[in-house]
Amino acid sequence: MPTFFERRQLVIPGDLIAEGEYMAGENTYREADKIFASRIGIVEYEENKVDVVALRAFYIPKLGDIVIGTIVEVGFSGWTVNINSPYLALLRASDVLSRPFKPQKDELSQFLDVGDLVVAKIIAYDRTHDPQLTVGEPGLGKITRGEIVKITPTKIPRVIGRKGSMISMIKKETSCQIILGLNGVILITGKNLEDEELAMMAIHKIEEESHTSGLTDRIVQMLKEERAKREEVKNEPKS
Repeated sequence: MPTFFERRQLVIPGDLIAEGEYMAGENTYREADKIFASRIGIVEYEENKVDVVALRAFYIPKLGDIVIGTIVEVGFSGWTVNINSPYLALLRASDVLSRPFKPQKDELSQFLDVGDLVVAKIIAYDRTHDPQLTVGEPGLGKITRGEIVKITPTKIPRVIGRKGSMISMIKKETSCQIILGLNGVILITGKNLEDEELAMMAIHKIEEESHTSGLTDRIVQMLKEERAKREEVKNEPKS
């Protein structure tokens, strides 16, 4: 069962990736016993399955996913939320208020208004209905501080790393709390803006170099060097 591209190599639509008893996975198709790429992306192999991870892709909702969204409309009984997907999501007023919604009394924009950001969980979705969100669990709700970074949703697993190694390292090196929305939106909250900027630099580097090997070591080195530079500037004698 020969393969014609190594793992994490770039392919374009029509490239022959593998031949033989392979399964055609995401962004690939089969003709006879050959597997071809159907869009530009990075090759991944999982046992006998071949996938192409798209370089640019919208987020497709899945039940249980944690996402970070933006309120785009305040409705009669809830909010419409942009979750960086082809589908807008719905957040019901009763979920936010934790009690029955009373339209004659409750002004929803006092709780969440257009432009507000929320960390939420997808609790219902199929292709015939828009995704439904909840903020009624610990760690979910309106975002009140921190910095937002947006990356290609398919790059989120690279930010996480194997068994969470990459994201754990970034948290340790920057002393920041980081919430990863599986829709490609990331919340970084640090003790100061300097720490948040370091974490943002690391995440942007991961997105740019996600197809390369040895990335974790380069990120660690970059963070240490950047922190050393900033300490040097702080300690420079003032004239």
